[in-house]
Amino acid sequence: MGIISFSGLASGLDTSSIISQLVALERIPIQIMEYNQAAEQTKLDLVGTFKGFVQSLQSKAQELSTMDSLYSFAVESSQDGLASISAGSGAQAGTHTLTVNAMATTDRWAFDGVVDPDADLGTVDGQSVSFDVNGNSYNIAFNAADSSLNEIAAEINSQAGDDVSASVINAGTSSNPDWQLVLASDSTGVDARVTNLASAVAGLTLSDPAVGGSNNVVVGENASATVDGILVERTDNDFSDVIQGVSLSLLSADPGNEMSFTVSADKEAIKTKVQEFVDAYNEVINFVNAQNTYDEDSGAGGELFGDTILTSVRGEVQRALYDVDLDEVLNDPDGFSTMSLIGIDTNSDGTLTIDSATLDSKMDENLALFSDLFADTDGFDNGGAAPNTSDYYTDTTADTGLADRLYRAIDHMFGTFEGPPDPGNPGENIVLDGLFDARTDAINGNIERFTKQIEGAEWRLEMFEQNLVARFATLEEVMGQLQAQGAALSNALLSLPGSSNS
Repeated sequence: MGIISFSGLASGLDTSSIISQLVALERIPIQIMEYNQAAEQTKLDLVGTFKGFVQSLQSKAQELSTMDSLYSFAVESSQDGLASISAGSGAQAGTHTLTVNAMATTDRWAFDGVVDPDADLGTVDGQSVSFDVNGNSYNIAFNAADSSLNEIAAEINSQAGDDVSASVINAGTSSNPDWQLVLASDSTGVDARVTNLASAVAGLTLSDPAVGGSNNVVVGENASATVDGILVERTDNDFSDVIQGVSLSLLSADPGNEMSFTVSADKEAIKTKVQEFVDAYNEVINFVNAQNTYDEDSGAGGELFGDTILTSVRGEVQRALYDVDLDEVLNDPDGFSTMSLIGIDTNSDGTLTIDSATLDSKMDENLALFSDLFADTDGFDNGGAAPNTSDYYTDTTADTGLADRLYRAIDHMFGTFEGPPDPGNPGENIVLDGLFDARTDAINGNIERFTKQIEGAEWRLEMFEQNLVARFATLEEVMGQLQAQGAALSNALLSLPGSSNS
C-alpha cells in the first residue's frame, strides 16, 4: 500500500522521510540477496558460454577422430569436360583412367503429326492410348469430345505423370504446322523405356511403332564408361558407386578419348582441420585462464573464479590429450606418438601453438602415422567395463586416437549417464548428471532459492512499512488530540474571572 502523507500535521515530524529511511534500512538484506542472485545468473550465463566452447572443441575433435572424417582428398584430372569428379569420405589415394563411351538417354516417342492441336481426334468415346513403363501398364481412355492433342497430353500427365511426361510441339512452321504428341520416360536408361506403345484414337497414329523406328525419336540407353579398363554401365550418368569415395558424373561422351585423374590426400585441408581443433582448444583454455586469474589489486578475474567446473573440464581435456602410454612413446622411432612431436607445442599458459614447418614436414614424412595420432582406426571397445568406472570410457583396442579419446571425454560431460547400483532399487542404477548439467542445475537451484527468499522478504518489508504507517498515523492522531485538549484548556483558563483576557 502507498504511504499516507501527513508529515508535520500534529507532531511536526517528517514522518514520510522517517518511514522511507527505515524501510530503506530494512531493504538492505534484500538488495544483498538480489546482488547474489544476479551473480548466480552471471555464473549461469558464463557456464553456458563455457559449454559452447567445449561443445565446439568436441565438434572439431570429432572431425579428427576417424580417418574418413579427418582425410580430405583433392582430384586432379588430365582434361576437363568429360566428367565431374570429386573425392570424399572413404576415398583412397591413387590414379584412375576413364573413357566416356555413351551418355544415358531418355526414351522418347513422337506420334504422327496433326494440323490442329485443339481438334478432337477421337471418333467415339473410349478410344485410348496404352503403354508400359517402369513395370506399370497404362490404358488411358478419352471421350470423343475431349480428345484433342492438348487434352490427350494433359490426361496422360494426370494419370501417368510419375512415369512419363507428355507434351505437344510443332515440328512444322506457322504456315504449315505439324503438331506432334511427344511421350518421354521420366527416367534414363534401358530399363525405363516406354514399351508396347499403341493408340486406338482414330486421329492419333504411329506410322512406325518399332523400337528405334521413326516414331521412337530417341531410344533410351544406359550410360557406358570404361573405368580403369573395366566396362561399366549405369541407367543414368551418375557413376559415384564405381570407385569407393569418388563422386563421378559423366558430362559428355568421347569414346576414343581416355582421360586420367589422380585422387590424393589434401594436406592443406587436413592442416586446416588441425588448426581449427587447436583454435577451439585454446578457446576453452583461455576461458578457464581468464576466469581463474587473480590480481591483488583487482581481485578475481571472473565470476567463475575457483569454480570446480573449470578445473574439472580442463583436467578431463588435458588427460585425454596428454595421458599417453610411456611405452608407446619409447617405442616410437618415427616420432608420431605425441602432439609435440608432430609440431603442436604447449605454451606456458596451457594453450597450443602449431609449428607450421614441423607439421608440414611430419605430414609429408608419413601422412598415415600423422593421422593415426588423432584418429581411432579400429573402433571403440571398453571390454565390457561397468558403468561409472574409470575403464567405462577407456578404449581397450590397440588403437585409440587422441581426438577420439577427447570426443568421448567431452561427451561424458553432458546429459545423463548410468551410475553405480542404486541401493534402494535392486537391479537398477543411479542416473547421474554430466558435469555441465549438474552445475547448471545447482546454479538454477541457487537462483530459485534467492527468488523465494526475496519474495518472502519483500512481503515482510511491505508489512513492516504498513505497520510503520499505522503507528505514525496513530502518533499523529494522539498528538492532534493532545494539542486540541491543550488548546481547549488554555482557552478555558483564559476565560476564567480574573484572567488577563476577562
